[in-house]
Amino acid sequence: GHGHRRRVPEVAFSAPVGGSDRAVRSSGIQGINSLSFGNKSWIGTALACDSKAAAQRGHVCRAVQQSSKSKVSVVPLDLESAKEPPLNTYKPKGPYTATIVSVERAVGPNAPGETCHVVIDHGGNVPYWEGQSYGIIPPGENPKKPGNPQNVRLYSIASTRYGDSFDGKTASLCVRRAVYYDPETGKEDPLKNGVCSNFLCNSKPGDKIQMTGPSGKIMLLPESDPNATHIMIATGTGVAPYRGYLRRMFMEDVPNFRFGGLAWLFLGVANSDSLLYDEEFTSYLKQYPDNFRFDKALSREQKNKSGGKMYVQDKIEEYSDEIFKLLDGGAHIYFCGLKGMMPGIQDTLKKVAEQRGESWDQKLSQLKKNKQWHVEVY
Repeated sequence: GHGHRRRVPEVAFSAPVGGSDRAVRSSGIQGINSLSFGNKSWIGTALACDSKAAAQRGHVCRAVQQSSKSKVSVVPLDLESAKEPPLNTYKPKGPYTATIVSVERAVGPNAPGETCHVVIDHGGNVPYWEGQSYGIIPPGENPKKPGNPQNVRLYSIASTRYGDSFDGKTASLCVRRAVYYDPETGKEDPLKNGVCSNFLCNSKPGDKIQMTGPSGKIMLLPESDPNATHIMIATGTGVAPYRGYLRRMFMEDVPNFRFGGLAWLFLGVANSDSLLYDEEFTSYLKQYPDNFRFDKALSREQKNKSGGKMYVQDKIEEYSDEIFKLLDGGAHIYFCGLKGMMPGIQDTLKKVAEQRGESWDQKLSQLKKNKQWHVEVY
């Protein structure tokens, strides 16, 4: 079942269900190779570097024009040869012991809460495809079953199968700390904080972690048509799988996947400081203006047309004509983030469909039947 996928809602209503941990699902942030992320300069450095410096660092910088030569080379290419995605290579009874490479804060100083980009070394032993998840088993015993290990928590992988260092040995997660504030005192109660998200955000390079997976097929990127349209909708750390897709489409030189379609990302976060992977995404806009679109909904900084807070569904409504036309033409649409994002989005889509004289229920069942509809919420 999907019971263990439930996660703490973020921001104002971050009380864990029944005080237990439902770690916030994750996504990822680290620069090319070991460029520092702390000063937010990693992607700029990577893209502005000259080829000599790049060669010394073992990667090729992208030129502004669209050419495979400007993309980063990846290894090992036999990660492309499997016909089916790997599934549950490691199970909770026999998890894989991986090592933390780095943990970096992924948001600016004025972001509510903290989100970390966690890079994990799996030694190439737990390969995965973009859009899959890893399970993490935090240390300690299960409070509900003393003597047993903690339950597995699922996190969307935020890197491509080659990882942030392009060698197929690492995976990245994007983890928001689940923090519980006592409604009476307004003070943080560490006993009720999310066990796994805090464990991951507090971990240090060299720390060992217990891992399961990979799991999930819902968010796999359909690659049979490299010119397809992919509309990606995320709230917060739900951006994780899309970071993987976009790196595969625009950053990596993957010989058998040359993307020529349209990737359109909608990201909803609280404010500019909460934007995740913003430099990375902005660089794709500059390099691939015909293949990438990026729309942000900043709820605490922007107003929607009726003067309320701007949420991701307001952006969807703004572009609804185009979105519906693309869906009619076979576009894939993806939703990832907190469960609470879906009702508002569904209401908006229903309203738009009715204005267009269409039945949303009928349209939705058609999209599902055509495998154009991909949802992973937690």
